[in-house]
Amino acid sequence: MIEFIQHEIHFFVFCLTTLFTLINPIGIAPILIIMTERFEKKEKYNIAKKGSVTAFITLILFSFLGSIIFNFFGITIEAFQIMGGILFFRNGLKMLDAKIGRSRTTPAEQEESQDSNDIAISPIGIPIIAGPGAITATMLLSSQTPQVYSYVTLMFAIFTVLFFVYIILRNGNILLKLLGTTGIRIIQRLMGLILMVIAVQFVINGIISALKPYIL
Repeated sequence: MIEFIQHEIHFFVFCLTTLFTLINPIGIAPILIIMTERFEKKEKYNIAKKGSVTAFITLILFSFLGSIIFNFFGITIEAFQIMGGILFFRNGLKMLDAKIGRSRTTPAEQEESQDSNDIAISPIGIPIIAGPGAITATMLLSSQTPQVYSYVTLMFAIFTVLFFVYIILRNGNILLKLLGTTGIRIIQRLMGLILMVIAVQFVINGIISALKPYIL
């Protein structure tokens, strides 16, 4: 019994550190907060919940059925990386050029405020939180589970990391108040630039991985 508990604790820590590193909640926190700063407090809470739940369902789904889904649709990890890169680049460009005020008074701005459900699912849920790296990791970790009950340990590790992401998103207002409007605008453009660079790297990695069998 003691050996069993020790093994599961070891596997949980391994899963937790792997997913925490790949999802990188601290690193993506400014991006997530900047992307949701135009929404009201209640909308932000919904985005935090739906984005985290979307990522959780995605990672759980791929941990059980990832290889089956990819094979069925003929999808490769490289294709997922390139797709994620395109989404990242699009949103990074919006962040770089955005000039969104805190009040939304025009019809266009009011309509824009209604897209919280869309942004919560994509790009926040997928692929910013549950990106190609995290999805690949869950697939690999699930293949390393020595016993069926180890899947529960993996699921708990996924839940723990995403709960931390949820807390960051939910309490983003604190950071926004500390930075102020000017600080937010500066960070917004810096994060947009960084997100675009990450996007380009995602596409490069996907192309290199896809071409590697033909080059070597």
